[in-house]
Amino acid sequence: MKKVVISAVSLFLLLGGAAVAQTATVTVPGEVRTYVLEQQSPSVTFDGDVAIGTALPDTVEIHTIPDQPDYGYVIVNEKRVLVNPKTRAVIEVVE
Repeated sequence: MKKVVISAVSLFLLLGGAAVAQTATVTVPGEVRTYVLEQQSPSVTFDGDVAIGTALPDTVEIHTIPDQPDYGYVIVNEKRVLVNPKTRAVIEVVE
């Protein structure tokens, strides 16, 4: 019985780690980055660290990207940022 519990815990930890790794990696299409780099939008000020996973407040307007419903962008603190428009979470800071 003890081996079954240890195996179950090990499996849980293994699968849990895999799930975290999958959500942390987002492959953004090149045309999305290109579009964002070409846009001339005003920068908004955000008090806090603009990092992957940071959820932007409702006061920050997220701009849409044509034909790319899974991505939005905003320029925050002079940085171009890709955002998930549904969750408002930062996906990538575009350099």
